[in-house]
Amino acid sequence: MELLKLVALDAEDLEILSAHVQDAVMRVGDMAFVPARNRFAMVLNRFDWTSANASRDKTMERRRAALRFERVLGAQIQNLRQKAESAAVELLAIQFEETETPEGFVTLVFAGGGAVRLRVECIEAELHDLGPAWRAKSRPWHELADDDERLRADAEDRPPKRR
Repeated sequence: MELLKLVALDAEDLEILSAHVQDAVMRVGDMAFVPARNRFAMVLNRFDWTSANASRDKTMERRRAALRFERVLGAQIQNLRQKAESAAVELLAIQFEETETPEGFVTLVFAGGGAVRLRVECIEAELHDLGPAWRAKSRPWHELADDDERLRADAEDRPPKRR
């Protein structure tokens, strides 16, 4: 089992990190901004695109992973119900908009028009897998309309419980 661990320190690194979390699913309550530590963190179930594209038998897997951003000066949320902690969301991409070098905005773009915008001193992010992969129920797909039932099922797509 090879666990992924990536660090992003510039916009190019962030694009690579974004590709690895494309179509990750999580619950709104699995995201947190900690102003006292200038940190934004989340736990997500990322679809393992690398193994899916390399698999001969069409095996699809998800992995539990942690994603954190350091040097965060502020966070804004759009079209995500913060109080609905168990609501499932799907992360589509991570974008960076530079303002004054190296400052800027990191935006986490979610399906259905949701977003989290982080004002950062600079890009300093880390993604790392938390454990083994498990078989995914389906391959991510995109339609113009939200499919809440599919999102809920994917968010429940968690690793098997340990005995």
